Amino acid sequence: MDFREKQAIYLQIADYVCEKILLGQWPPGERIPSVRDLGIELEVNPNTVVRTYDFLQQKSIIFNKRGIGYFAADDANNRITAYRREQFLETELPVFFRTMYLLNIDLKEIEQRYDDFVKAEFN
Repeated sequence: MDFREKQAIYLQIADYVCEKILLGQWPPGERIPSVRDLGIELEVNPNTVVRTYDFLQQKSIIFNKRGIGYFAADDANNRITAYRREQFLETELPVFFRTMYLLNIDLKEIEQRYDDFVKAEFN
């Protein structure tokens, strides 16, 4: 995984876990990779994954069954959507709008490119 410099690694891993859940690759109610396994997969220190999992537990997106492992919560999709939506609307969208304004990009162009993106990536 390629990490960005402007965001803490544990938050980037949290986004990765949330994306896996939203895409159905780690379904709600199902076990997710262990701290050690995810650390190996992403080539990060297991302590960073522990911090990620603690963060996601605080958001009630995942939970720990002691001795068994971590699981995606049954309502994980709703919780992730609410959390990421709020994060996007408060932090990313204002930057996006500013860039659109500065570059004189029309909403119609954005809409067309969005439709093309969805067709290419999710169909």
